Amino acid sequence: MRKANKRITDFTLLVELLNRCHVGRLGTVGRDGWPMVKPLNFAWYEGRIYFHCALEGEKLDEIRHEERVCFEADLPIAYVKGAPENPCRAEYLYRSVIIRGRARLVTEPAEKVLALDALMKKYEPGVPFAPYREEKLAITGIVRIDVEEMVGKEELGKGELREKALALLAGGGSLPVVLE
Repeated sequence: MRKANKRITDFTLLVELLNRCHVGRLGTVGRDGWPMVKPLNFAWYEGRIYFHCALEGEKLDEIRHEERVCFEADLPIAYVKGAPENPCRAEYLYRSVIIRGRARLVTEPAEKVLALDALMKKYEPGVPFAPYREEKLAITGIVRIDVEEMVGKEELGKGELREKALALLAGGGSLPVVLE
């Protein structure tokens, strides 16, 4: 990373970011050599990224072709308006994480259930759900990304602006906001 002062080195912050972000982006390379980025829902569980998908399709075709993938998630915090006389003073405050790893289709039913439980807890917290029926497990694809490298980056501004950004993050409210 070019600017070391923007790097997030606190692993706890990276995990918090992954748990807070609702959309991640999977980067793959297809047989035609073209990169592809796909937004998806995901869960971080025991040091891995999990997502569900169909058992056939572009994502799995690309993963079967090349298991090395990139995964990105970002949390927009605030847009800071520039002054009318100097619009270049506008800023975008955020935290992000980029993961490089290897993606694999999960076939073990017990691991599929763990992944689905993690997804349900993230996207439907506090909602009880019944055990997954075997026939549904059989037709649901679960992909696991085994993390090999994880790098976080943030832009929180300076001084008073940084304090506002940190307060917004701690407040747990709806993000992003617009700051004057």
